[in-house]
Amino acid sequence: MEKDEKIRKTYVEYVLDHGQPPASFYAFAKKLKMTEGELYEFYTSFESIEMDMWVSFFNQARTNAENDPTYQGYSVREKLLAFYYTWVEILKSNRSYVTYSYRKLPQPVAAKKPQELRPFKEAFIHYAHDLMYEGRESSEIVARPYLSNRYPDAVWLNTMYILDFWVKDTSRNFELTDTAIEKTVNTAFDLMGRSIVDTVVDLAKFVYQNK
Repeated sequence: MEKDEKIRKTYVEYVLDHGQPPASFYAFAKKLKMTEGELYEFYTSFESIEMDMWVSFFNQARTNAENDPTYQGYSVREKLLAFYYTWVEILKSNRSYVTYSYRKLPQPVAAKKPQELRPFKEAFIHYAHDLMYEGRESSEIVARPYLSNRYPDAVWLNTMYILDFWVKDTSRNFELTDTAIEKTVNTAFDLMGRSIVDTVVDLAKFVYQNK
């Protein structure tokens, strides 16, 4: 096990056992049988450990989804669905820690933009940009002035909605979260794809240009 992974694992075990972080970085380093200086080579605060935890869940979900042999043949809509389902499975296996960490963030999370989620957000936005570009290339997503550049941010807000829904979900095996994922992703792509509004706008342009 890599040292940074061991540090994260030990931190998670501690907060789940005690309901709070260790009293100090010194005490935590001692528990790890490291000097405080050695610990600073990996993390500078408990907040930085939590930041790394959130982005590690994302990286693991993206890697697992993209390593599925069928993933590359998916539409962009299906790729995002696959990511979300994979991500939630990873969150499930860490639910006690995820709910602990999430519930102590300033609420509502999407509006407060807590520092602990910043690296996760940056990584996700980059992933969403790649998906949106691919979607425009395949015509699954329509490029719209002023709106297209905001699509990744809208998908991030959807991610926060799904996370909040899952944390509060009490349905068996979190079945309602699966439904929420399907409905929100399908709605998002219906809105980002070609719609009756685009058809009307194209007609209006044609009539104006040829009157």
